[in-house]
Amino acid sequence: MQSEATTHDRILDAAEALFAEQGFESTSIRAITAAAGANLAAVNYHFQSKETLIHAVLARRLDPVNDTRLSMLDAILAQSDGAPPDLDGILHAFARPIFEAAFGLEANPAFARLAGRISSEPGDSLRKLAFEHIRPVAHRFFRAFALALPDLPPVDLIWRIHLSIGAMFHLLAASDFICEISNGIFQTPDVETALLQWVTHTRAALLAPAAKSNLQQQSQLKAAG
Repeated sequence: MQSEATTHDRILDAAEALFAEQGFESTSIRAITAAAGANLAAVNYHFQSKETLIHAVLARRLDPVNDTRLSMLDAILAQSDGAPPDLDGILHAFARPIFEAAFGLEANPAFARLAGRISSEPGDSLRKLAFEHIRPVAHRFFRAFALALPDLPPVDLIWRIHLSIGAMFHLLAASDFICEISNGIFQTPDVETALLQWVTHTRAALLAPAAKSNLQQQSQLKAAG
């Protein structure tokens, strides 16, 4: 006889696989119970609602990755000793745990597609759920990037980080696309290649000259202050 814990995990595994394949909105509880070999009562007992189940799926995959990212960031900030922290160190802390989870030796096949679904699925409800897991990390990293780039106007910083995150999510959601257009150079992205290319791309974006309008705005704010 299978234990309740096993039923709980089977439901999580089935939900994760179906969410990655079909999307969060399109996947029904009935499909999840059928894939898990469970019944509706078991889903209601363990998760109460589809929203709670989505929370659990996201927490199981995102929270350990985010914990690692924050630990790496803490180490980088501790090394700065009051000086602007190392930009490359922050970029690696932000991206490496994500790419390890998506493309590493112990990667979960559904992780990259789940991340892609978060960014691409229509509607606000999923993004609001996901942002509960992402918000603390986003705020901590934004402050770290601001310390590393003190002369970059906040508006530029926000835009560049946002666009770089978009590039990351695109890679996660459509990793097969780069394999196809490479004419066989890539069979699948590996951690070090993905990290090198993303960091190189994002560093260049962050270090580019500030937009003139934002520089003027920043000068006016300093003069007013």
